[in-house]
Amino acid sequence: MLENKKMLLKVENVGISVNGKSLVRGVSLEVKKGEIVTLIGPNGSGKSTTAKIALGIYKKIDGKVKTYTDKIGYVPQKISIDWTLPIRVLDFMTLTEELTQDQINSALNMTGVEHLKNKSLSNLSGGEFQRVLIARAISKQPELLVLDEPVQGVDFKGEIALYKLIKEISEKMKCGILLISHDLHVVMSATDFVVCLNGHVCCSGTPHVVVQDNKYKELFGDRASNILSLYEHKHDHTHSQDGTIDHK
Repeated sequence: MLENKKMLLKVENVGISVNGKSLVRGVSLEVKKGEIVTLIGPNGSGKSTTAKIALGIYKKIDGKVKTYTDKIGYVPQKISIDWTLPIRVLDFMTLTEELTQDQINSALNMTGVEHLKNKSLSNLSGGEFQRVLIARAISKQPELLVLDEPVQGVDFKGEIALYKLIKEISEKMKCGILLISHDLHVVMSATDFVVCLNGHVCCSGTPHVVVQDNKYKELFGDRASNILSLYEHKHDHTHSQDGTIDHK
């Protein structure tokens, strides 16, 4: 019996133009409870614009956006901070939100940075800061979480750890996640549904469907082929603890 998951976000044929220039057009997607939906595409493809449309930040749009929850957390792609100010992680968590100590501690604990609570933001590594941003976004237990490039400024090992964390948050909180990324290698195995953008929807579907789509391959070239071989290697068999291979 299929689980009837709660719809959290429905974006229908949306688009926006600025000064007569189309930034993105004809985008449709859905995010349900407990699902991770990922927008991928090159720089300038409209990923962040689509996220802002979904969040209601842009008002004059084509199409429709329907949200079925008001409990939404958001990590923007860019955040302006005066790094000369002595802001601790604790101060940053409560900068624009009223949070209890339990909410703060729980969110920081879930993202693995509770021990940094009294540390200055300016002394954090890129990965630590991204974890604090995610903690801030999940502090009020959102049903829908929008993460715009949440691994930027992080090395490859840190990226893998952050995508693993995002998957854990999805599973523990049962929230729906709209994830925006231009990184393909790890995100493909940590997502349920992929929408590939380049000003419009080039292709969409499960990761397995998207990585084999010719439009995806045209957009990402050699990188797409590498991802496909990695993805197929990862999904056509499993490795047992004794090192033997069990084919599906």
